[in-house]
Amino acid sequence: MTFQLTDTPSAIALGSNQGPSRTILEAAIKTLNNTPGITLQAQSSWYQTQAVGPPQPDYLNGCALLHVQLTPQMLLETLMGIEVKFGRVRQEHWGPRSLDLDLLLYDNLVLNTPNLQLPHPRMRERAFVLVPLAEIAPTWVEPVSGKTIAELLQAVDCSGVKPLMKI
Repeated sequence: MTFQLTDTPSAIALGSNQGPSRTILEAAIKTLNNTPGITLQAQSSWYQTQAVGPPQPDYLNGCALLHVQLTPQMLLETLMGIEVKFGRVRQEHWGPRSLDLDLLLYDNLVLNTPNLQLPHPRMRERAFVLVPLAEIAPTWVEPVSGKTIAELLQAVDCSGVKPLMKI
């Protein structure tokens, strides 16, 4: 599969539940916007969310819309590199982390490779992704379901997702 490196709309999810999470997330947004080939288009509010997986602290989560001049694989590798820069160590599946950056959508691409699935395979069932994503991209059509982000949000339980107060 060949990709032309034009401005491609992409959506990512950000999360943190170790260390100074809000500071880490804000710094990650700045890092993304200062990364060659990535332009920040929009950023959601931050939300406090219940953790999925083993017992651990609540997360701070949000989403961002990017325009990228990177292939999906290059974008994934860039996101993983930024995670490492902020102290991410992959030890436990769904365990706590200083920074988690998930590639959710890359335009309307459907892709299934050993290390990258687009759209993100679990985004449609995760309120902690859909709530912030619907804030900044309610009309984006998720290409597998054919539904907008706002429509997908209506089908999930959002009780564990609370807006974080602005400071």
